[in-house]
Amino acid sequence: MATDYDAPRETGDESSDDSIEALKSQREDKQSSAVDVDPEAAEGLELPGADLSGEELTVRVVPLQQDEFTCMTCFLVHHRAQLAGEDGNGQPICTDCAS
Repeated sequence: MATDYDAPRETGDESSDDSIEALKSQREDKQSSAVDVDPEAAEGLELPGADLSGEELTVRVVPLQQDEFTCMTCFLVHHRAQLAGEDGNGQPICTDCAS
């Protein structure tokens, strides 16, 4: 769709005759500070800064596969297809860190 930049702009005064106070009241009516939370779902919510020192985390650790390497710059595990080469010390580097 082509735009004619030389045409006069519409200011919107014709379509909207609402005052600032009316617009503000409409906005305040739409906003609500109440949060609808299912009481059963609220049990699993954690608050920021909560003390989690008594919690245990169980994570399954998968060993490095034969087609993977660890980049010595970003320390992320990548597939061999992302191997850019080695740095001056012979350490593998991924394509993201090499560029």
